[in-house]
Amino acid sequence: MTPAESTIKRWREDERGILQYADEQFQFQPDPWQERALLAFASPDPKYQRISLQACVGPGKTAVLSIAGCWFLGVQGDKLEHPQGACVSITGDNLKDNLWKEYGKWIGRSAYMRAAFTQTSSRIFANDHPTTWFLSARSWAKSANAAEQGATLSGLHSKYVLVEADESGAIPTTILRAGDQALAQAGGGFAKFLQAGNPISLEGMLHAAANELRHLWFIIRVTGDPDDPEAWVYSPRVGAEPLRWATEQIATYTRENAWVKSYILGQFPPASINALLGLEDVEQAMARHHPRTAYEWAQKRLGVDVARFGDDRTVIFPRQGLVSFMPIVMRHARDSAVSVNIATQVMASKLRWGSELEFFDATGGWAAGAVDVMRAAGHGPINVQFAAPAIDPRYVNRRAEIWFAMAEWIKGTGTLPRGLDQIVAELTTPTYMFHKGKFQLEEKDQVKIRLGRSPDLADALALTFGMPDMPAHMMQQLPGGVGRPRARAVTQDDVDAEREK
Repeated sequence: MTPAESTIKRWREDERGILQYADEQFQFQPDPWQERALLAFASPDPKYQRISLQACVGPGKTAVLSIAGCWFLGVQGDKLEHPQGACVSITGDNLKDNLWKEYGKWIGRSAYMRAAFTQTSSRIFANDHPTTWFLSARSWAKSANAAEQGATLSGLHSKYVLVEADESGAIPTTILRAGDQALAQAGGGFAKFLQAGNPISLEGMLHAAANELRHLWFIIRVTGDPDDPEAWVYSPRVGAEPLRWATEQIATYTRENAWVKSYILGQFPPASINALLGLEDVEQAMARHHPRTAYEWAQKRLGVDVARFGDDRTVIFPRQGLVSFMPIVMRHARDSAVSVNIATQVMASKLRWGSELEFFDATGGWAAGAVDVMRAAGHGPINVQFAAPAIDPRYVNRRAEIWFAMAEWIKGTGTLPRGLDQIVAELTTPTYMFHKGKFQLEEKDQVKIRLGRSPDLADALALTFGMPDMPAHMMQQLPGGVGRPRARAVTQDDVDAEREK
């Protein structure tokens, strides 16, 4: 036996061989919960054939999936049977941007994995057996039916089989059944089903593993609860910031908040949390085109989201009926005349474009100065208090109400500016649920933490839905001087906006 063969045998057969592999190849030192998950994954005990990581946000679950998959490819198999596996996520883009990217990171750290395997956009394969020794990235179309979803995991024919599901909190249970069929075909060899996700849905495969199929799954709940001494936020590798953030979120929103339960405590909420908009919804809105006759009847509106903190942006977003145009983004220098600068830019935009309504996010009073300057100049801006009660009783507050109206517009016939890539994540990150029968949108501060920035672009566009769309000639009927009749000559902004299409 060669030294290399002896090492691989040790990684495969030693009780803690997978941890030795992770250390020697990746210099990976797992947190206690990660160690427990990796040892269970490598164990031949049948009770660990299906492993579910029911996790809060940020503990390193994708690292566990990647290292487990690399170990599977690197140490399992024999001369007659080669390891074969498939990875899925809630969408193909999510798989590409998260788990598949994570695989690339760890493979890049290992001289052995780099030499023996090649990673492409859809497969990781053994260089000497590319067609029979592999891990493939798979997805299904948004319109796929149950049979088509189930076929996603077909084609795994070996004694050594791995199925991995990332972000499985909202993956349909048809994928779970397809994974079980792949395990059954392994015929008693090394066959594992490893899933990980946030407990956001009561209908996905993560919930099924914790509920009706609990007898089949080994469940590891990963929590960020600051009152739990085993919580991942106490890991020395992450420092004090996650612990501080978790404490603040619980203090602000309470432990009964659905978002806190799912993303911090690692618990299922009383009702499912769902994405308000999907990636395909936003991409289709960016690809649409409407002739001028389809929207020129409608009011021209500006949504103005005013920067609250130094790293936020002030965004002025124009929309006319079915079409939204490229926004103006402002960053404010320290000690500058922020309110005057914002009001001046809004009034200049109003003059150039001929907008009839200007909606300001008045939550917290950040826009008060700019609104006062505009009113002193004879204009009638409209304040929108996101936290105020909704006009429609189906919604918890005005923010939920106008975001839902915007989402329906995007999923219907609305168009978004092409090339405004940053708005994609801002529109697809927020989640919703129903609280006491009312539609509730995830809090902006929570979105900001997960997104890594404030969703200023999306909020500014949402503000343009502060009132239902109406024909421009109806503006004279609004009270309080709002929307006084303005000249509607075609401007350079109109010409530029048309060219952008």
